[in-house]
Amino acid sequence: MPRDLTYILLLFVLFVVPRFLQRYRLPSAITSLLLGVAATALGLFEHDPTIALLATFGIVALFLLAGLDADVEELRPDLPVLLQHLGAWSITLLAVAVVVAAVFGLTPRSATLVGLAILTPSAGFILDSLGSLGLSPAEQRWTKSKAISAEFLALGVMFVVLQSTSVGHMALSTLALIGLLAVLPPLFRWFAVRVAPFAPKSEFAFLLMVAMVCASATRALGVYYLVGAFLVGLAARQFRTRLPAASSERVLAGVEAFAAVFVPFYFFKAGQGVRPEELGALAFLTGMVLVVGGVALRLGKTALHRRLALGEPPAKSLRIGLALLPTLVFTLVLADLLRDRPEVPSALIGGLVLYTVCVTLLPALVLRVPPSDYEAPRLDPLRDSAETTTSPLAVGVSPPPGEAVGGSGAPARIRS
Repeated sequence: MPRDLTYILLLFVLFVVPRFLQRYRLPSAITSLLLGVAATALGLFEHDPTIALLATFGIVALFLLAGLDADVEELRPDLPVLLQHLGAWSITLLAVAVVVAAVFGLTPRSATLVGLAILTPSAGFILDSLGSLGLSPAEQRWTKSKAISAEFLALGVMFVVLQSTSVGHMALSTLALIGLLAVLPPLFRWFAVRVAPFAPKSEFAFLLMVAMVCASATRALGVYYLVGAFLVGLAARQFRTRLPAASSERVLAGVEAFAAVFVPFYFFKAGQGVRPEELGALAFLTGMVLVVGGVALRLGKTALHRRLALGEPPAKSLRIGLALLPTLVFTLVLADLLRDRPEVPSALIGGLVLYTVCVTLLPALVLRVPPSDYEAPRLDPLRDSAETTTSPLAVGVSPPPGEAVGGSGAPARIRS
């Protein structure tokens, strides 16, 4: 079959089959992942540089959106309880890392990465599901705050773990990251003052270009693309109230549309990364143990903390705990990093992939709602009418405090 025709068929399969299977409560991201596994089994698109490039666009767009959606100010009202939550999460991560190191004979750094893969919620996926999970506004607010704060901390831990091979390497990497953070604000300011007034509607292209460059820089540092893309989105959001430009919804819609095209390729590529030795009986058994142990641990931790901190009954806490279970993108990224570590057994990596598929499906199955759709961009007319024409690089009016992003009634938005 001609090469061009195979790509056309792949586009059709990735954009049509996942949507068709959503009626069976199977998220399109999971379908794309399984299609990647099937493609590898059939010997299709192996080591294809085109697929790799498209997948890179997908992961960069995902975490650029995650950074654009992370409003630090929204976390302030719940800060005391969130700090307790992060403290409990850190203790749990340490305990899981110790157990994993003892059972599988891993180094502390590898065991910590496995712990992150088990415990870190996929904030974007969770935020997209909030409006359809039947949670109250207060439960949605707590779920959103806990997911965002845990992902913040997990990114920091991942950076430290991956760069702590030596004191010198850690120092150089930290300085490089600080330099990246220092460059972004004046870069946004320069663009808004010198370029945007003379190049209308160029904000999307500029934001995407900066995200790709910074993502490649952090990839070169050894902390994967997601850190750089997330930092660009976060920095752009912080400068919304300082720099003039155009419409925020137009820029966000552009990033969402871009991600809608390339996100399926990321999950397809992640599925291609699953090796045959990661699909055996031992991997299945490992995955089932992780599902049972991980779900029980995470739900129990959430219920116990909220009982002690807020006096909340376990039945209500478990609803929030269920909503926080999905780990999809973060686990897939860490599984890919763990494949480069010879001491990590293939059965454990395969078990992590099975684990993230199960915990991502679990909230929809238990709460009996359709899972979130990664490929459907959300354009919320109510939010459009509430905002003035601003951009992530521009002066503007932020959404009202406490507004639940991806709330009820709005189609799901592409997120990590």
